Amino acid sequence: MAARPYILKETNLKTIKETPYDFAVLPWGATEAHNYHLPYGTDIFESEAVAAESARLAWEKGVKPIVLPAIPFGANNQQMDIPLTINMNPRTQAIVLTDVVESLAGYGMTKLVILNGHGGNDFKFIIRELQQTHGVFLCTANWFSIPEPAGLFTEQGDHANEMETSLMLHLVPELVLPLDEAGDGRSKHPKIKALRESWAWAPRQWTKVTDDTGIGNPKCATSDKGKIYFQLIVEKMSDFFVELASADSNDLYE
Repeated sequence: MAARPYILKETNLKTIKETPYDFAVLPWGATEAHNYHLPYGTDIFESEAVAAESARLAWEKGVKPIVLPAIPFGANNQQMDIPLTINMNPRTQAIVLTDVVESLAGYGMTKLVILNGHGGNDFKFIIRELQQTHGVFLCTANWFSIPEPAGLFTEQGDHANEMETSLMLHLVPELVLPLDEAGDGRSKHPKIKALRESWAWAPRQWTKVTDDTGIGNPKCATSDKGKIYFQLIVEKMSDFFVELASADSNDLYE
């Protein structure tokens, strides 16, 4: 396999010295159960794939992002009663991100995108603090928040659902169990009206919400659906990368 110059873990010092990188991308996932049929590293696989393909497309357009090795652990405080969930507390994430930013700043990198693939991760408060003390422009992008094409997925949900299962069938089908082994992803809803309407929020205690750790029925997932959605995601993300590369971080508003 030839080293891809936009993937840091594959490239080398000679390439690094010869390449004027525009910004860095940090994929950030989680290690947690995804129903019975998807691997614990689902959020890692997805975020790495989105980052790599988006970077490749951006390079074709003349922009040079560099994708850092993924952070494999997310904020999973409400899933610690599920076997082998690995939790990284937000305060620990803040320390890790600070070290990464300071490393990039020492190299002269001026922009960093945190490409997030886990709903429990929230980097906003960390970015607000870091932005005041470091010269690196920071932003976060949730690839899973990119709207799905109308009618592509028949079942909704937000964890190990039809969309996520379809993506994994496209990306790493060999790691997905047959869908007849998956749970139905049935979940309970909050009794409190404000929480149901989502203008109030409280963390979900996962095993009290779902029996199989999934939220959303995955049974209609297909690799073809995953391919369609993946292409949409990476095209939008690469367009964002192109805009970010040329943007003046001190002049972002009009």
